[in-house]
Amino acid sequence: MTDLVIRPLVAGEEHVFDSMPDPLPQLRQVAYADGVAGGGYRPETTWVALRADRVVGRAAWLLPPGAIGAPWLDRFDLDAEPEVGAALLRAAHEALGGPGLYYAALPAHWRRRPEVLAVVRAPMAAAQLAGLVEREERIRCSWTGAPLPASSGRYDFRTPADAAEINALVARIAEPDVLTGVETARVVSGIDLATDPLGWLGDAVQGWRVATEAGRPVGLVGTAGDACFPLLAYLGLLDEAARPELLAEAVRVLVAGGAREVIADVEAHRVAVLAELERTGFRQLRTRVTFAPPNSQE
Repeated sequence: MTDLVIRPLVAGEEHVFDSMPDPLPQLRQVAYADGVAGGGYRPETTWVALRADRVVGRAAWLLPPGAIGAPWLDRFDLDAEPEVGAALLRAAHEALGGPGLYYAALPAHWRRRPEVLAVVRAPMAAAQLAGLVEREERIRCSWTGAPLPASSGRYDFRTPADAAEINALVARIAEPDVLTGVETARVVSGIDLATDPLGWLGDAVQGWRVATEAGRPVGLVGTAGDACFPLLAYLGLLDEAARPELLAEAVRVLVAGGAREVIADVEAHRVAVLAELERTGFRQLRTRVTFAPPNSQE
């Protein structure tokens, strides 16, 4: 690797980052120049590896303005052997105060797609060579107008009485089915969306619904129609049988507010939840695999 140059960008070098062809153009991602303009990407937290002045590796750490956490590795592309990518990451980690989280964005069903595996094997191997450990995998799903299942009439849905009722129900739900934006909430504001969704979404109750059976709460869902896109932010159950109809009700709430697309994130190992999302008309959009330092609590 004697001909390899590894360095951060300087202001005005967005074209250097963009000179490397996007290896996964099917992913919906913010353009690098737009991220710089918005303040999330910065030249000093963007590193490149060059051979003969050609970019063979690039890594961009992201931290939205006002965030209280540390930047996370958001874009990492490699057109070289994993050792080159590992050298790039180690150099950046040293300059940035140590390794942090890497959220690897991947197309849906990536493990079953040889053309995607051919692209992602090298950067994922490089991350591991640089000392990061693969942790959780979360799948983003999208509903774009598919017919919703009809209600059975078994459950009633109502707006929560107040924030206190939401918090009381959240405290009873050990493992929510859906948490959309959990990574962002944690890094930007230090909030655990699973235990304090109102800390991230605000105290307004209009986007929330409580599912009841014979007056007894059996589930809770929180939507956000005015985020970067309409999303199903939180869904938790006290009775798993309510999952199908609570999902459909959440989509109806957002559609009534004008949504044409609804986003929901779920952990990849939650097979039953993913299956129910698909029955509700959601389709897998992309996957995010988390890599973290060995001692991280992520």
